[in-house]
Amino acid sequence: MENIPQAAPGVRSADSFRQEKAFVNGEWISAKSGATYQVINPSNQAVLGVVPDMNEEDTKAAIEVAYKTFQTWRNVTPKERSTILKRWFELTVQHKEELAKLITAEMGKPMADSLGEVGFGGSFIEWYAEETKRIYGDVINGSNPQRRLLVLKQPIGVAAMITPWNFPNAMITRKACAAIAAGCTVVIKPAEDTPYSALALCQLAAEAGLPPGVLNVVTSSRGNAPAVGQAMCESPLVTKMSFTGSTATGKIILRQCAGTVKKTSMELGGNAPYIVFDNADLEKAVKGTIGSKFRCSGQTCVCANRILVQENIYEDYVKKLAEVIKQELKVGDGFEPGVNLGPLINKKAVDKVNSIVDDAVAKGARVVLGGTSNEKGGNFVNPTLLADVKLDMRCGQEEIFGPVAPIFKFKTEDEAVAIANATTSGLAGYFYSRDIGQIWRVAERLDYGMVGVNEGVISCVEAPFGGFKESGLGKEGSVYGIEEYLEMKYVCMGVA
Repeated sequence: MENIPQAAPGVRSADSFRQEKAFVNGEWISAKSGATYQVINPSNQAVLGVVPDMNEEDTKAAIEVAYKTFQTWRNVTPKERSTILKRWFELTVQHKEELAKLITAEMGKPMADSLGEVGFGGSFIEWYAEETKRIYGDVINGSNPQRRLLVLKQPIGVAAMITPWNFPNAMITRKACAAIAAGCTVVIKPAEDTPYSALALCQLAAEAGLPPGVLNVVTSSRGNAPAVGQAMCESPLVTKMSFTGSTATGKIILRQCAGTVKKTSMELGGNAPYIVFDNADLEKAVKGTIGSKFRCSGQTCVCANRILVQENIYEDYVKKLAEVIKQELKVGDGFEPGVNLGPLINKKAVDKVNSIVDDAVAKGARVVLGGTSNEKGGNFVNPTLLADVKLDMRCGQEEIFGPVAPIFKFKTEDEAVAIANATTSGLAGYFYSRDIGQIWRVAERLDYGMVGVNEGVISCVEAPFGGFKESGLGKEGSVYGIEEYLEMKYVCMGVA
């Protein structure tokens, strides 16, 4: 594959996992129309290859396959499902280098981050291989001695999924493996920018023995994406929709799902506050900022978006953060040694980030670092540190999705909490404090589904991932994630 380092002789290469076909019913297929679209490397705009540009007709055909397969897969024992998932997990570990190279090539993140994502993604396969055997029902003691009250948990059916480009491996395994473990079948539309990672997972799943039709992937360009999504939402054969992406798109999907009253999981946009109180460990707070703000070049929904620093330590924090950014962050192609800040996904993303910085500067923000395009050009953006930021600036209102750290000043705990909660989003929030009373108060008062206390990176397979307010519905990962793909059935049994 062009622009991907080749493997040593005798070792499977990343190119061997680059599939230029969609995956339906265990077969590599083209779009019925024969249409394709190009996949672009965001680091250098080189064409990596092509994949089918599928449409509504292709999507409906994949859903029909998944629906037919569900009739048998639902009856496969949890132990059998577990065995297949474990083999799948082992294969991802065995081929972690190849999978990571695909991520770096099509998404741009540095290889170290890509390897971390493959490990994270694999952890969901392993986790749900175990959870599939722990789907329990209940027997309820009723008031009538002539009855027995049972609660059964059964797979919900065909689960449709639309996944994002920023974690093209892990966001698929977090959703799909929970569904497959529950006994559901799956139809996925991966992000148009990053289809190869999804298709590589299909290849390994097939090698692990996952039956044809359980896992299906339809690929489409940005132009066909709305029609593909609508076909998923409106199909009466689909009983569950899971989406990760923007809040605006999530609202459209919810409206389209209403006609068939689908169960939905929505992991939508964030606007994460990152609060540093004056009693915080400054070194840890700065280190946490680097991990939370600049991971994936700031392109995650749980990135620190509004950094609120108490006035007594404000200047010290800004100075220290600037020093660490200069010392530790290196912008470049993800395959280059030492690079830990890759490109943004495309020019549209670059233009948005630049416009947010320009807005802040025009309204009085102070540029401490960055603020200009990187010398490499293209989709590369310098890490930017803005001080003296005000709430009426766009960076105080919008999700940035780029390597820009805006620093706000606050006086009191009440003020910080009020600012943090003054948003329609409620995905993740963070704060640093060494006051145990304050830790309890603020953790409980923040209107967010996930809160990091003295931690900047909080996602893990064991913990539920999901937000409050307009940041979404439902939970992913953890023991709770599989519940999203189960129906609870009450059975009243007369025994007289």
